[in-house]
Amino acid sequence: MAAIRFGPARLPSRESPEAALAILLERGYTACEIDFEGGFWMKDEYEFARRLGELAAEAGIVLSVHAPIAAFPGHLAGDEQKRKRAFGMLDHTAGVALALGAEVVVVHPGFLLGRTRKAALNAVAKDLVALRKRLEAKGRGVPFGMEIMGRVRELGTAEDVFWLAARFEWVRPVLDFAHLHAVTDGAFLETDAFASILAAADEVLEPGAPFHVHFSDIAFANRNETKHLPYGEGTLRAEPLGDALARFERPATVISESPGDESHQAIKAILLRSRV
Repeated sequence: MAAIRFGPARLPSRESPEAALAILLERGYTACEIDFEGGFWMKDEYEFARRLGELAAEAGIVLSVHAPIAAFPGHLAGDEQKRKRAFGMLDHTAGVALALGAEVVVVHPGFLLGRTRKAALNAVAKDLVALRKRLEAKGRGVPFGMEIMGRVRELGTAEDVFWLAARFEWVRPVLDFAHLHAVTDGAFLETDAFASILAAADEVLEPGAPFHVHFSDIAFANRNETKHLPYGEGTLRAEPLGDALARFERPATVISESPGDESHQAIKAILLRSRV
């Protein structure tokens, strides 16, 4: 049975790498996603990142990074300033991720922006090719993770994400089961539903790469997410996720996006109990 690494979607302290690692260890976490969604917040970023990465590696804690929300590929052809800004943020995120030793940079796949789904996906793919060329020239060719999104009529369905991951060996699917639960009107109740998504991801991931999973309870309306909930307040449960992961030999990193440490601990206890 493959290992599960588990942790929160926010670094628990921004005071120092030492303070953050102490809290992660105290709370029994083996993973953490660095939260740049709202922007870059580290002071002396590369020094902070290198030290955090060193401490995390010594403690056996795996790190990932979530890029800023505005840093998405696939802008419209005339939006060169937005594209330039997104590329700059993704470039910087990759540099910080490299210093951290992070296993993946999580990115949102963008938006339809009035285009057909095919046209939007092709624009995203074109930008990813250009971005990868830029990053590799700087030695920043880190894996990118495309996140499954929570709005049923926008870009970022499971099919969209798997299409991109199959096209580029350095792009991995990020399986957000809260988003999947929302866009299916609450259909992720049984193990088989989780296992079907994991199986599709297993086909496009390179050997040895872990599943990267986002999980939380979720509120939704009209098949669109509305907000993340404390665990137990919605209808998404961790037991079928744990049972589904046990069907695969591939390891998994599970990041909890539920608000509050009490929710993280509840989810962690269920997932780790399923491995006994």
